[in-house]
Amino acid sequence: MKDFKDPTGGAFGFGLLVVGVALAVLVSWSMWWAVCYLRADVMTRQSIWQAVRVRWAWKRLAPMLKLSVTDKTPTALASLANTDGKPAKPRVLVPALKVTHDMYGVIARAGCLPGVGLEQYQKAAPHLADAWKCTRVAVTQDKPGHVVIRGVRLDPLKFRSEHRPTGQIPEKAARWHLGLDEYAQPVSVDLAQVPGVTVAGLPGYGKTSLINRLLSDWAPAPWVQFACADGKVSAAYEGDYADWVQRMFAFVGDDLEEANRLFKRLVDMRRARSALVRTMLGVKSMWDVGPSEKWPLVVLIIDEAHTYFRDHKGSDAKTKKLAALAAENARLVEDLVKKGRSVGMLAILATQKSTGDAIPTFIRDVCPVGLSFAQKTAEAAVAALGEEIRDWPDANPINLQDPTYVGVASMNHQSQPGFTRIRTPYVPDADAAEVAYATRHLTVDPAGFLPAGVAAPMP
Repeated sequence: MKDFKDPTGGAFGFGLLVVGVALAVLVSWSMWWAVCYLRADVMTRQSIWQAVRVRWAWKRLAPMLKLSVTDKTPTALASLANTDGKPAKPRVLVPALKVTHDMYGVIARAGCLPGVGLEQYQKAAPHLADAWKCTRVAVTQDKPGHVVIRGVRLDPLKFRSEHRPTGQIPEKAARWHLGLDEYAQPVSVDLAQVPGVTVAGLPGYGKTSLINRLLSDWAPAPWVQFACADGKVSAAYEGDYADWVQRMFAFVGDDLEEANRLFKRLVDMRRARSALVRTMLGVKSMWDVGPSEKWPLVVLIIDEAHTYFRDHKGSDAKTKKLAALAAENARLVEDLVKKGRSVGMLAILATQKSTGDAIPTFIRDVCPVGLSFAQKTAEAAVAALGEEIRDWPDANPINLQDPTYVGVASMNHQSQPGFTRIRTPYVPDADAAEVAYATRHLTVDPAGFLPAGVAAPMP
């Protein structure tokens, strides 16, 4: 039998090799895709098919929504190929689109073209939501010349979630991870250089759970120390913070005199820190170097804040004493909020309705970060978030009274205009207790790091 001789000089064999490699890649990709699909949950599978449909339909959809441009200038290759002298046919340019998915929907990254930029994509967002069968679509700038199109098929605000603390020291000091926004994107707020935070909302809608996450995430850090005044209880072993007391250098209940002593103690610490910050840290503001074990960030949590500031009416001696204590408590907390930022002191005030009778306006109005869970009245919503909330009806917390929205808060986000709604996760009590117990050895009175004779004596 004669040997077969390839008349193409080996090109045929090379072609078979290329086809074989291409088939192998295709089979491998198909197997990987099938495994990912089978391992996904039901909602993620729906998002996978949604992403496939978005990719397939994009070249046809984009021109319909005026997200393409017509280029009448021929390319150099087209000009060379044009031998009959007829004008070259205009080209329709469609932005490149890369699509990924998650359990809630799709995330598409698209390029910009001359005349098709962020503004045009944002105008087309409602039509993209209809075409992609999404509850809502948002468009943001990714980097120059590119946008991110987030489409959610399911409303993330309606799905309750849990947060499992890692027990690890946070990578960035004073970064408070809050939860997911209405587009299922993680939301966090930087509390560096922030003197105060207000948290408002109806009972049982998530205020304490929100603070519980902060405690769970920050407790492993030796550069933070906690104090708490809880107006819902009378003793440390009661209420929501019973497990956290071991990670707090000070705790008081609803007794106004005890709270007054705590606030005085912290104001004395603030004054001592203000006098020593340059000497001990070599800077005007602690945030220029960041918190440390010997100069920790001091977080004061005041839950049910109205307990300590309420104006008591009456002419009897006991009522007058309570009224005097409440007025002094307000003055002391005002000192902490207005003067504690540069020395690393942060106050978090939580109450049901943050009107002036619950948190005095001279305290509330200097707290740059405010959140509100469900509210019953427009007055309460404005008190919690400011007058601008009237211009954002979709984010108004009066719309969060449905039990579905327990754990959902509205806030004015630092990095974007207007207001956003956030689904805050629940931290299981057992997990919080475990973190509190594991980190109890880190609890130290921050005043102990200050030179003797400068800090006020501890009561």
